Amino acid sequence: MAAAPEPGEPGKGKPFKLLGILDVENIPCARDSILYGSLGSAVAGLGHFLFTIHYNGSAHLTGRIRRSCDVGVGGFILVTLGCWFHCRYSYAKQRIQERIAREGIKNKILYESTHLDPERKTNSSGSN
Repeated sequence: MAAAPEPGEPGKGKPFKLLGILDVENIPCARDSILYGSLGSAVAGLGHFLFTIHYNGSAHLTGRIRRSCDVGVGGFILVTLGCWFHCRYSYAKQRIQERIAREGIKNKILYESTHLDPERKTNSSGSN
């Protein structure tokens, strides 16, 4: 039996594409954004429906159901886009921090014990 692939690794099978274009498995933040958007849709639609019910004796609920579905779609769009932009911003920020750390480690390795080493200059000037 083969082990299941780790999250974020491309699977051996056919990838899951949303609407045929969005590869949910391999695009960072796509999965979480879609899941939170679905939850936001359900909460917004159901919440709108429950807050607009009036028990006045008539069974005229079709307008409220249609409007609640519209609110649910709007909730899906807003929550998905909000989560997407927040996650992508955090992802880009993390990538920049990783790149800065990687360059710092590379420079530390390159300049260690040479006359260009900044730590050597501070140590030698402090001991004079």
